[in-house]
Amino acid sequence: MRCRLCNSERIASVLDLGATPPCEKFLSVGDLDLPEVTYPLHLRLCDECLLLQLPALITPEETFTEYAYFSSYSDSWVRHAAEFVTAAVERLDLGPESFVVEVASNDGYLLQHAVARGLRCLGIEPSVNVGAAALAKNVPTVTAFLDEDLAARVRAEHGPADLVVANNVFAHIPDILGFARALRGLLADSGTVSIEVHHALNLVRHGQFDTIYHEHFQYYTLASAQRALREAGLTVVDVELLGTHGGSLRVWATADSARPVSGDVARVLAAEADAGLHAAGGYADMRAAAETVRAELLGFLLEQRALGKRVVGYGAPGKGNTLLNYCGIRSDLLEYIVDRSPYKHGKFTPGTRIPIHAPDRIEADRPDVVLVLPWNLETELTEQLRYVGEWGGVLVYPLPTLRVVHPNEIESRVS
Repeated sequence: MRCRLCNSERIASVLDLGATPPCEKFLSVGDLDLPEVTYPLHLRLCDECLLLQLPALITPEETFTEYAYFSSYSDSWVRHAAEFVTAAVERLDLGPESFVVEVASNDGYLLQHAVARGLRCLGIEPSVNVGAAALAKNVPTVTAFLDEDLAARVRAEHGPADLVVANNVFAHIPDILGFARALRGLLADSGTVSIEVHHALNLVRHGQFDTIYHEHFQYYTLASAQRALREAGLTVVDVELLGTHGGSLRVWATADSARPVSGDVARVLAAEADAGLHAAGGYADMRAAAETVRAELLGFLLEQRALGKRVVGYGAPGKGNTLLNYCGIRSDLLEYIVDRSPYKHGKFTPGTRIPIHAPDRIEADRPDVVLVLPWNLETELTEQLRYVGEWGGVLVYPLPTLRVVHPNEIESRVS
């Protein structure tokens, strides 16, 4: 294995999570008696450029041609997108003549707000089923994977983009440098790229190992993201620390090298250096952190089973499948999972084969414990699930440390 950013062969093991199926390969009833392909899930670190990465064992085409994740099922994520569009319009002085492109635009969760403001826009979304949902919202969408050729065609047809948005996609492309060049190809010389990506600082500091799965090929510090963009002629001029996905970076970059650089760039780089992430030794504790989470969660679930408690799950995100497979949690410990996405109803989680139902199943069954797998949405989901307290049930959030939320705490959060 060579580093996909600097081509070094000096690659060290950081965290081996065993072998798991791809996290979005949900199973139908007919799949349950068939073999299931698994791939090693082994996080590595380049000793030269310090990029955290996985071997590219599956292709983006295998994952994203048809995809199980629809962004609009998270109310907080849609609000986040609306707030971003409002702020970007003001920050960049965007108007009716401006052109906005979003890469990996999903179901139009973000660009619908650009359409509402009268901005010219285009979504680039590789998943046919998800892109169809965007088109139904009148969001112009092309079904394709972004590469340098597509960037040139889009630019020729629509003109250069004043804003290119790439939220939670920079980690999904193994050809980092080619993808960065494609972003540059879409962009006007005076334009701006905005990239949101999970911050490796939080992955390491808080032991967020469940964010590791095969469709994430790499995990970025600001330093490694800065290097990748610089190779494509893009300069990072600002950065924001966000609470999304357990802690993310929003990186602002431009081809205009004369644009002033915010002091926040130096401050975030300094925070990473202080955490040890600009040296290989800063990543040494990830295995112990993952083992601690596994021991705490399994101990809790085994105790609930011994007490005769009924335990179900809420949410079937990709990160949840990493957690379930690494911990070996199956339907003997987690009876079923509910999810808001109808696409997942009647299916089973990859590897662990736990059945997935609609959310109203919880209210019908009144379980004792609800294990919330998308723990990064704790505020939103605690409010949505406060009715669990009506029958004395509790919510459990497994990361970064296991937390049991009792009914009185649910009420206090809402009030």
